[in-house]
Amino acid sequence: MTQDIFGQDCSLTDAHALDAWNGLQLGVLAHAASTADHLGALLKAAPDFALGQAIRGISLLMLGRSELVPIAHEAHAIAKSAYEGALPRERKYIDALEAWLGGKPSRAVACMEEVLTLYPCDTLAMKLSHGIRFILGDARGMRASIERVLPAYTTEHAGHGYLLGCHAFTLEETGEYDRAEITGRQALWTAPDDAWGLHAVAHVHEMTGNAKAGLDWFDGREQAWAHCNNFRYHVWWHKALMHLDLGQVDAVMRLYDDEVRKDKTDDYRDISNATSLLMRLELDGINVGNRWDELADLCAERTEDGSLIFADLHYLLALVGGDRKSATTRLVERIHADGVSGTTETAQRMADPGATVATGLEAFGEGDYRTAFDRLAKSRDSLQLAGGSHAQRDVFERMTIDAGLRAGNWAHVEAILDDRQAKRGGAEDNYAIARRALIASARNKGSTQSVPAE
Repeated sequence: MTQDIFGQDCSLTDAHALDAWNGLQLGVLAHAASTADHLGALLKAAPDFALGQAIRGISLLMLGRSELVPIAHEAHAIAKSAYEGALPRERKYIDALEAWLGGKPSRAVACMEEVLTLYPCDTLAMKLSHGIRFILGDARGMRASIERVLPAYTTEHAGHGYLLGCHAFTLEETGEYDRAEITGRQALWTAPDDAWGLHAVAHVHEMTGNAKAGLDWFDGREQAWAHCNNFRYHVWWHKALMHLDLGQVDAVMRLYDDEVRKDKTDDYRDISNATSLLMRLELDGINVGNRWDELADLCAERTEDGSLIFADLHYLLALVGGDRKSATTRLVERIHADGVSGTTETAQRMADPGATVATGLEAFGEGDYRTAFDRLAKSRDSLQLAGGSHAQRDVFERMTIDAGLRAGNWAHVEAILDDRQAKRGGAEDNYAIARRALIASARNKGSTQSVPAE
């Protein structure tokens, strides 16, 4: 028996396999592009390593693509065949994969928490619990999980910096912005390649309406995310948001073309970056040219996926933005059908908030702003169940606000703006300031008409 880089007993005996396993774990924590290479080397050296196969399966499920589910089942079958030879801690990962494949990702989280109860310094289990809860929109659970294991870590632990990065993100998502910024900075000092911690600080600046400070934070720290897999596109997306808030549209377009959409993938995370940025631009009256077209082409091929509602809603943004009416209808109908016919946790989220938001987005694209506002406003309280972060879901909040403005629903929009401001610690970004000015201007003119669409 050996020990891995985090001091956990490991059933691997081959030194090359152990090196690959350690590289894989560090890669997961750093969102490194090299992670897949480490996984390949590990499974080549130790194809029957049950924990490695479990991680392979869980990683595939996190990609949110229906065509990868059979491969995850294959990984589970290999892991299960080696179950008896695995250590008790390693078996919990296999159980987590099995639970998620069975439609219960929350049970997969519970398996990771069971690991952490006995092995609080298993940093990989910490990261997986964190990641799956993120997909489920469980910010409070993410924070509770991290704070449960924090006391067990010493500053010398190899995973300490990455733990701090996760803690920073949970602090930000639960509204403790000052602590989040301090903790995120500590994370990056401790682990210079902790792109998650760096991006947690970016979230703080986004939520507190301080784009200038956010750009200053990014300046000179590019190496903290240059090593990343497609997560680097998301970090560039954050930078583009800051330029947008400052009205620096040329910089936004340059980042979109050169970084955010550098590779034209149909990975739902890359699609979410691109669609939400283009929609923000359009809400501000900025012509994005033909940039919707390639996104809509890709997303028209994903309408039957149904792996994650977060993915589906961003596919839908692309179809609405690209004016693909038949594909939009097809996707909206499938979301509704999944919501009424399924019993899995994914189906529950298709039903709520998915079906209501989908109808609202479709109405927005058709210019039916009264229906769009009604549907989107009703889904605000449950939208977190779609997963993602406050910053990512804010595109739907903005569409709600703009639909209300265009429908002339001043009082309700003001209430949403007030609630949005309260959730941001009393701060407002330039988007909100501009919308309040529109309402004030319309009232001063004694208008009962809606604000025209840009």
